[in-house]
Amino acid sequence: MSLIVFFFGDRILLIPIWALLFLFYVLTITPPPEVENKITKFGIETAGVTLRWESLSHYYFTMRFGFHVLTIVGHAPYYYHVYMVVPNEEIKKSLMIILSEHLVYQEKPQRSLTDKMVDWLSKLIPDEESELSQKEVEHPEEPTTSTQVSASKPQPASL
Repeated sequence: MSLIVFFFGDRILLIPIWALLFLFYVLTITPPPEVENKITKFGIETAGVTLRWESLSHYYFTMRFGFHVLTIVGHAPYYYHVYMVVPNEEIKKSLMIILSEHLVYQEKPQRSLTDKMVDWLSKLIPDEESELSQKEVEHPEEPTTSTQVSASKPQPASL
C-alpha cells in the first residue's frame, strides 16, 4: 500500500499509514496488564482505584467470548462502567451474594448504542464453539468409541 501511495506522488499520506501500522503492531504485541481486584467493606478496588459503594449504582453479568463479564455501573452524572472477567460459575455465584448486599442486580441491563455496536461487531468474529460445530456439520465423523472429547475453553487470568 505504501508503494502505491509513493508512486502516485502522495508521499505525505505515508506518515498516517505507517502510524496506523505502528499502532496496530504495538496494540497486538503488548500483553494486557495483570490487574488485582478486591472487594472490601468500603467498595471495590480495581486497577489501583477504589470505587466506594456510595458511588456505585447497579451491576449485571454478560457473556462475551465464552466468559462471564461482571459490569458495575456508577451513579449519575458520569455513569462509568467497570468490567471484570469472572473465570467460573462458582465465583459468579459468590460475587452475586456479596454484591447484592450493597448494589442492585439487573437481570436485563439497559443497553446503550455503544453496547449494541460492540455486540454486533462481536457477532462478526467467529467463536471457537461455533467453528467446532460447523466443522462437525460439514464433516460428520462416526465416533468409534463411546467416549467423546469436548473442546475446552481458554481460561482467563486469575483474579
